Amino acid sequence: MVDRQWVRAHEVLIPFGVLGLLVMVDALLPPTLLVTGTFAIAAIVASALTTPIRTAIVAIAAAVMAGVSAVWNDNLGSVNWWLRVSIVVVVGVFSVLLAKVRERRARELQHMTAIAEAAQRALLRAMPASIGSLGFAARYVSATEEALVGGDLYEVAETPNGVRLVVGDVRGKGLDAVQLASTVLAAFRRAARLESSLTAVAADLDDVVTAVAGDEDFVTVVLAEFNEDLSVTLLNCGHHPPLLVAEDRSRHLVDTGTPEPPLGLHPEPTPTTCQLTRGSRLLFYTDGLVESRNGDGTFFALEESADTLSTEDLGTALDDLLGQVVDHVGKRVNDDVALLLVERQDGEHRRIA
Repeated sequence: MVDRQWVRAHEVLIPFGVLGLLVMVDALLPPTLLVTGTFAIAAIVASALTTPIRTAIVAIAAAVMAGVSAVWNDNLGSVNWWLRVSIVVVVGVFSVLLAKVRERRARELQHMTAIAEAAQRALLRAMPASIGSLGFAARYVSATEEALVGGDLYEVAETPNGVRLVVGDVRGKGLDAVQLASTVLAAFRRAARLESSLTAVAADLDDVVTAVAGDEDFVTVVLAEFNEDLSVTLLNCGHHPPLLVAEDRSRHLVDTGTPEPPLGLHPEPTPTTCQLTRGSRLLFYTDGLVESRNGDGTFFALEESADTLSTEDLGTALDDLLGQVVDHVGKRVNDDVALLLVERQDGEHRRIA
């Protein structure tokens, strides 16, 4: 509340401060050095900061001061005085109209932002806290200013063949990327339950991307299937491999086999298997994490920063990791980042019929 009050106050204080400074300078300058219409600058400043009504108040104040300036300039009724008042009034009216246009565009942008954010939240459904002996947490950060919208994707599905998940990254950003990501997720939700093997799921997704994507569009993904023996089968189609963090805090990138092209470019990935022990965690992520750079161009060192992933709570672990990324890049993420953290917990691994 205090921050909002300060924002509202400075929206008026700044243009009035500009007006006061201009009046003081005008009063101190000799009449031969006067600049006609300078008081109108305050109204222009107001039009960029505040509402049309407040801009009008500043414009009226500027016009009044333009008229009153005859007191110290001793030029009431002169051509220069009339010219000054006229310019300030005309520019003031123009500033009010400018403020109206800016406010209308701001409302339109806010409306479009709300639509985009709603679309993204509908696309990325709430992550289950656990399925059987597996715990989950996910986070998404968009590089698009003022909107939670981008082309990164993730999903977890409990299927007759085990718990399956996908994490991926659509080439590009914005609503076109969201549309393609939505198509991929819909295809995964269907294929994950119908296909008997993870390889078949990948082939199905590739067919869908090939059918709907443009000539230069593709989707990198890593697919995972958690088995009854609590191992995990992985398929990688042009994506970054997951990071395995063991209970003793040792960590390494999982070998996902020979690099394959992304979906849409006909990959033929070979499944690899990784054994999970109690308390071990797998971090799936998109390239916005490891390709984040600081001012010196240095990439974020994931393996060196992975200690935070051992934090007891999965969600807190991801929040801490994102905090390190934000600190590394200087408070602004330059690319979408999707994170999915999976933990092998105590309990039985159940297989649904």
